[in-house]
Amino acid sequence: MADMQMDALFGQAREAADKAYAPYSHFRVGAALLCEDGTVITGVNVENRSYGLTICAERNAICAAVAKGHQRFKALAISTPDSTEPVGPCGACRQVIGEFMAANVPVRFAGSGSKKIDSTVGELLPFDSLHELKK
Repeated sequence: MADMQMDALFGQAREAADKAYAPYSHFRVGAALLCEDGTVITGVNVENRSYGLTICAERNAICAAVAKGHQRFKALAISTPDSTEPVGPCGACRQVIGEFMAANVPVRFAGSGSKKIDSTVGELLPFDSLHELKK
């Protein structure tokens, strides 16, 4: 995927983060998911005072995409504007990402600083049994 395309996708993740509901942590997260047909679905973190019930932006975007009939994805971008450093997906999100995306799907994450991390699903979730069994 071209760097310009990932930049644009990340821009959508950053815009989405502005809509996050994070009254407890004040840590907004936005995700933008590029579907196989070119549709972009965004998601945000939605906190709850019972932290275990909080929904992460990445899972929010994936669930919204599935609800709209999308199950094949080409790229994922994650924005954490309340951190100067990039913050990668949590373990639960990595599991859901691995469920729906091939190991070679590009993932970009960045905070508000200039540093960005370009990775793949396989690098985020190495030795994932689902991907290993498909080999």
